[in-house]
Amino acid sequence: MRTDRRLRTLVVDDRTTYLWSLRHTHRHGEPCREVLNLYRDRMATRIVFEAGEGRYVADGYWYSGCVTDGHGNLLNLRESGVVRALVDEATRRGLLPGAGEVDGWELFPAVVVRRAAAATPAVPPGCPPGP
Repeated sequence: MRTDRRLRTLVVDDRTTYLWSLRHTHRHGEPCREVLNLYRDRMATRIVFEAGEGRYVADGYWYSGCVTDGHGNLLNLRESGVVRALVDEATRRGLLPGAGEVDGWELFPAVVVRRAAAATPAVPPGCPPGP
């Protein structure tokens, strides 16, 4: 049986490598959270998806590690391609490298669009998906 607590490796380029893990957490009296932990050069960054209105985390309802906006847009945070897309978007916005906590929902729309465009043939990156 695979352990979900292990650190995985994400190689971005020749000089940039992250270790990452995913946790589902509960704080007393607060909503559930999916927390993507990124480690690079002794710095830890947490990309946090907290459940709320129009923001849903798996919490036993569907596949562990998934987050959705309830409008058909879903990211599986256990997929390395999704983690890479989040790292790329956070880096583009100047949030990485850096220690601390990042609101994953701020990155969510851009990552969903970028992944949908990449999966759709003959559509330039950055274009919104479908009609």
